[in-house]
Amino acid sequence: MPGWRSTDRAAADLTAVHPDTAHVAIARLTIGQDGGRVALAFSGRLNAAGAGVLWNAAIRAATRARGQGLRCDLAAVEAFDMAGAALLLAVERAHGTPIELAGENPHVTALLALARRAAAEAAAPSAAQVPTKGQPQRQTERPTHGQTQGQADVPTHGKTKGRPTQGQTEGPTQGQTDGPTQGQVQRPSQRPTPGPTMFTVLAASLDALANGVAFLGEVLVAVLRLPTRRRMLRLGDLLRFADDAGVRALPLVVLLGFLMGMILAFQSAIPMHRFGADLFVADLVTISLVRELGPLLSAVILAGRTGSAFAAEIGTMKVNQEVDALVTMGLDPMTMLVLPRLIAVMLVLPALALALDVAGLLGMTAVMRGLGFPTASILHQVQGAAGVTDLLGGLFKAVCFGAAIAAIGCRAGLSTGNGPRAVGLSATAAVVGGIISTIALDGVLALLFYRLNL
Repeated sequence: MPGWRSTDRAAADLTAVHPDTAHVAIARLTIGQDGGRVALAFSGRLNAAGAGVLWNAAIRAATRARGQGLRCDLAAVEAFDMAGAALLLAVERAHGTPIELAGENPHVTALLALARRAAAEAAAPSAAQVPTKGQPQRQTERPTHGQTQGQADVPTHGKTKGRPTQGQTEGPTQGQTDGPTQGQVQRPSQRPTPGPTMFTVLAASLDALANGVAFLGEVLVAVLRLPTRRRMLRLGDLLRFADDAGVRALPLVVLLGFLMGMILAFQSAIPMHRFGADLFVADLVTISLVRELGPLLSAVILAGRTGSAFAAEIGTMKVNQEVDALVTMGLDPMTMLVLPRLIAVMLVLPALALALDVAGLLGMTAVMRGLGFPTASILHQVQGAAGVTDLLGGLFKAVCFGAAIAAIGCRAGLSTGNGPRAVGLSATAAVVGGIISTIALDGVLALLFYRLNL
């Protein structure tokens, strides 16, 4: 290297070794003298791994070189990223004066300029907020609406807090009127904000529909690519979501099912008694629970508990840019975040619907026993009212409801914007959208079952 010379006392050599391959050097720092200046010669890879190991040694060398020139030779650097740029800026700050670079390429120059600009922007707000030594902090009143900048410190109504200054009196000054004086800006008249028109509502609905169709397409693509991305679908996450959505919701589902069975039995016993058909209350409650109310009520509970939780969790990740970090690392958010939740809810919601059916039948049995009917007669009516086809139809509805609730909750989370209200709005959209979609889907399935005579 031209102009390079080193001595035994001043020269030092530090090598950064990769932790996984202990015999492979990834970065090297050589400290020497070059014409009265301290020279730091970097070689190898100045990335996060190499710069991290050489960091302390380079800072110590720059600190000892204060009062002398400092030259950083980058001719032998093979790789350079923002970690290397941060190392050079730290060396320059430790030295106290600008350093001289040698052997840098345009890529290194561009990264250094970007790092310097980011450091300057980060230091500018803090420097503006801290007052200089000996300068008192002044608190000025901000001008109110309708006052110009020159009138910010002038008290209104012609009065001051202390003694009146020269030219000021207790009363109104000469030339003051009830209207706006000279130098004051009259507040403009506020026009009412126009409400949403039919066109804007229709456009927003079509946009939401297009986004929903696009999300379903992404989910379908993620399912088709799942055999090649099995490592992204972790079993631990799937079991955790199943526990949160299913096991923890079971007490609430059982309580609601028992109460619903009692309410239906009491409300049905009154009109049935007029026709002498008190025993057929068991048939009515059984068909209602197994075919309709079991899947629907469990889906509503799941939309309130789990759908909002999915939206809030993914929305927080979106606000904290964790979803962008997954994309940067080459991981698919649909496979890692959406599919485990979707599969877990589709598996646990039929079990919750079945538990609600059983609890509702127990509540109905308690009411019928109170009305004087034996348990054997009640069980006989339940067995004759609903068959395996009714039970399987209800469980199929539960699977469809679970898929809709999980998909809407995840989509609301991924669509979270910025700001303090974004996560709350996403959770609200997930609950409302989940309940509405469940009811609409229930109507479609009811029509389909009617046409198929099921």
